[in-house]
Amino acid sequence: MLGVCGMHPDHQEALKKNRVVLAKQLLLSELLEHLLEKDIITLEMREHIQAKVGSFSQNVELLNLLPKRGPQAFDAFCVALRETKQDHLEELLLETLSGLQHAHPPVWSPRHVLSCDYNLSLPFPVRESCPPHKQPRLSADVGERSLDNGDGPPCLQVKPCTPEFYQTHYQLAYRLQSRPRGLALVLSNVHFTGKKDLEFRSGGDVDHSTLVALFKLLGYQVHVLLDQTAQEMQEKLQDFAQLPTHRVTDSCIVALLSHGVEGGVYGVDGKLLQLQEVFQLFDNANCPSLQNKPKMFFIQACRGDETDRGVDQQDGKNHARSPECEESDAGKEELLKMRLPTRSDMICGYACLRGTAAMRNTKRGSWYIEALTQVFSERACDMHVADMLVRVNALIKEREGYAPGTEFHRCKEMSEYCSTLCRRLYLFPGQPPA
Repeated sequence: MLGVCGMHPDHQEALKKNRVVLAKQLLLSELLEHLLEKDIITLEMREHIQAKVGSFSQNVELLNLLPKRGPQAFDAFCVALRETKQDHLEELLLETLSGLQHAHPPVWSPRHVLSCDYNLSLPFPVRESCPPHKQPRLSADVGERSLDNGDGPPCLQVKPCTPEFYQTHYQLAYRLQSRPRGLALVLSNVHFTGKKDLEFRSGGDVDHSTLVALFKLLGYQVHVLLDQTAQEMQEKLQDFAQLPTHRVTDSCIVALLSHGVEGGVYGVDGKLLQLQEVFQLFDNANCPSLQNKPKMFFIQACRGDETDRGVDQQDGKNHARSPECEESDAGKEELLKMRLPTRSDMICGYACLRGTAAMRNTKRGSWYIEALTQVFSERACDMHVADMLVRVNALIKEREGYAPGTEFHRCKEMSEYCSTLCRRLYLFPGQPPA
């Protein structure tokens, strides 16, 4: 257990001098487990940190706690940074500490030899999956053109729906009145093992923290699963689909954030979970509690290895055609019992097109989740989900990677969605009044 004396003043000063960088860049999911294992924090402290909305607020809470956690806290924190592949932050702290101690005899630190292949403190685009023979070596000047020139996830706010909009739209839309609106599951895999040599998903923590905050603000009860094997993913998704709460709520959300290929996402053990198996768990046959209720899926994962290089736009007008709608009348036969197709009332957003790679910013998270959060927070008040996903497509279409000297320079991405929704799906944040 912790000793009675506090953290060494030099250690406190090193944390203080690097506080802003740490607050922006720390990836907490696995790091907190290391600190818990070493008795630097308690279970209650971990829950208190995770209850904060957004990764920045969670990081600040940990930085407030660390100086009070005894003389071993700094060294344990540095070791935890190294073990979670955040070596650049450990080196930053140790370099600062060395400068503070230049007039004193050197003290033991958890790492005596510092090395780093590239500067991870800069935001660069990476792919969600990258075969070992294609992995680029990124230099310190690699960056990425951002949509908002920001340096991290913003403080999230969702615009409320007006009573007037709700009254004029709810009768033609899916019923969304329950409190909570429904259950949401965010499953995020960041640290990988196994034979596939899948990379650490730097920036993945930003994605899952942002989605958790967004779904809570939209009125959902959020469940989070981190770093699951393929079998654990399948089992826990099945458990989630069978929760009795679905019977008394009006909708459901599932977000899967991982490496992937066309038709599947990877567990942390390098084994695949087929997406069709996921959809099957929530269909009308296997999940009767969600029959006739909208089910939203968001897949942040690669669907292939090809980086979209993009093409130069030629002069000329853009042409868009609206898909035609065809209605089939089955006749007025005797109605015994209403029958449903096996799968309906689903909409699924994909970060990228079939065969292509999804892009992720190492500090701000994936392009797709950032765009999704921006659109949903601003337009859920007056736009239905399918139209919002069209807006997401438009933002992704405009985005471009900036990484001179790598295959990611001027790279592109294109998101898409597919839908079996049968009505308009408005999320009506804040309506009807409780």
